[in-house]
Amino acid sequence: MIAVVQRVTRASVQVVEETVGSIGTGLLALVAVCGDDGPSDVQWMAAKLCGLRIFRHGDKHFELDVKQAGGAILLVSNFTVAAVTRHGRRPSFDRAAPAVKGAELFANLVDRVRNLGVPAETGRFGADMVVHLANDGPVTVIVDSAESRRGSTPG
Repeated sequence: MIAVVQRVTRASVQVVEETVGSIGTGLLALVAVCGDDGPSDVQWMAAKLCGLRIFRHGDKHFELDVKQAGGAILLVSNFTVAAVTRHGRRPSFDRAAPAVKGAELFANLVDRVRNLGVPAETGRFGADMVVHLANDGPVTVIVDSAESRRGSTPG
């Protein structure tokens, strides 16, 4: 799983002009499920999103996680995050999981985040969505569960 994560003061997602998910302070995560992802990727990604210390505490930056900051997570399925742009001008989406697998693992991610005690909203899997956000900072990071399979990294 790959997520583009943004710290936000507010975010929402609309499908055909209907707001289907909305949060105040928290994280907006645009999430792609990859073809080689499985249950361990869901667990790792949920723990990482819930535990990522990217919120301020007084003068200290990157001190609190989303739960400590009293925030929520807006999870939006977005297979284009898995795009490979190495060759040519058109991105390849071959790395993204097929729709059925993607829907199942994405739903599991939403459930897992909620089970970790973090309020979670979501868009609508497979729909054309419009995402509105106010990026706070701006703070934007990329989180990739494949990192967990590569072993530990410095930092």
